[in-house]
Order: sequence, then C-alpha cells, then structure tokens
Amino acid sequence: MRSRNGNNTSSFSTFISICVCFLYISTFLQADEYFISYRYTVKNSIIYNKVFLISKAMKKCTGTTHTKALILNKEKSNTLKDILLKNEDIFFQYLFKIGLNITNHDQCLNNINTSFTIITLKTTCFKVDFNENFVKIAPLK
Repeated sequence: MRSRNGNNTSSFSTFISICVCFLYISTFLQADEYFISYRYTVKNSIIYNKVFLISKAMKKCTGTTHTKALILNKEKSNTLKDILLKNEDIFFQYLFKIGLNITNHDQCLNNINTSFTIITLKTTCFKVDFNENFVKIAPLK
C-alpha cells in the first residue's frame, strides 16, 4: 500500500518485522552442543588416571533435555573446559545425578587388600548456552 507521498511503507515494515522475528528466534537457538566424557580410575585409594574430554559437536544432536539444567558462573573464563574445571565439584555432583557407571574390583589375597575402581561417564551430548555471566548446561537424551 502506498502512502500519500508515494512511498511504499508496508514492504519496509514487513521487512523490519521479519528481521526482528529472526533475531528473536536466533537468540533461543544459540545454544551450542558439546560431547563430554569422563573417566576416573582409583587403585588402592590412589588416583591412578583421570580423563576429562570435551569436544564441540559437529552434527546436531537429537533428543531433548531430560533433567534440570546446571547453571555455573562464567568468571572470566571463555572455554567450557575452563568453566567446568573451575566448578569441578559442582559439575561432578551433577554428573552423579545424571548417572555414572561405577566398576569396582576388590581382592584379598594373603591378607593384602587391593581395590580398583573406575567411574565413567559415557560420551554424552550436552546443550550449552553461554550468557554474559553464566553458562547453562543440560544433557540431551
């Protein structure tokens, strides 16, 4: 529709409304997806090995978030690994709620006890949303 001075205003307003909708939707779809795996090995009460791997997903993960998301303070850290290592205790308590595989082998031979424990988080896809002050992490299932 043309206005009295001959300018076409409806196409401009439609363009602006489409741009605003696109920006609004893109902020919610901004969350990245990461694969996180963890393995912790203890032999005779001594930490034997600890492996903590994080990699960004190259393909979109399928599934929905099934548990309450974990929110961590960002505190001058830019990478997810730095943020998780600074909040290691909180993150691993969260992992225990999600579910970890625990394998334990105890043996007593000639009155000598030996134990070998492995705690494993299988490679799991997490949806991670970076904000200015905090990071929101939720596993996909």
